[in-house]
Amino acid sequence: MSLTGLIQGLNAFHSNYFNDHRELFERLSGGQSPEVLFITCSDSRIDPCLITQAQPGELFVMRNVGNIIPSYGAASSAESAGIEYAVEALGIKDIIVCGHSHCGAMKGLLQVGTLAEKMPAVYDWLKRHGEATRRLVLDNYPDVEADDLLKIAIEQNVLTQIENLETYPAIRSKLHSGRLNLHAWMYEIETGTVFAYNAPQRCFMLMEKRSFPVPDPLITTVRA
Repeated sequence: MSLTGLIQGLNAFHSNYFNDHRELFERLSGGQSPEVLFITCSDSRIDPCLITQAQPGELFVMRNVGNIIPSYGAASSAESAGIEYAVEALGIKDIIVCGHSHCGAMKGLLQVGTLAEKMPAVYDWLKRHGEATRRLVLDNYPDVEADDLLKIAIEQNVLTQIENLETYPAIRSKLHSGRLNLHAWMYEIETGTVFAYNAPQRCFMLMEKRSFPVPDPLITTVRA
């Protein structure tokens, strides 16, 4: 969409949706109280509020290239600050890490060396925080075709981020006391469906009526 289209959309939002939901926005001006932290990729094809049909104020959203959360101590100020605020200030009850099909970041991760010259910042981000996923996938699935390997990388990357979240002291404490749950999701763009990781089955399963909270600690294994 062009900038002109965005401005037209803003005008339509204010004239239609905002006027129809004015009471909601007036209430939101007094503060937020979301129960879910939704961590996903910056990719323009995934919209957390659209796919979950969440209303304004219901999701606390964090996005970056590849839905990557560095482990505690290695995290940049943005990721660590967002997690800390969500868990401690907002009292988040559920954290979802949601990857998606055809993820460009995971494609880049599988051939990360080619990014060094053209996109050095992307290369540095993926090399520093995606190496565990890359090595696991390439070392354990050497004979898998490219499309299937990408799917495995996308799923495995989500599980790696769940493990990284478990290194945060505040999250560990709340997991232990049952005040917080972690969920690993994968959104399939072409079908509009969401799959959740089922740890006992060691695979992502179509989610219809419920998610599958990831047990603590997670064993990052996906069946090929």
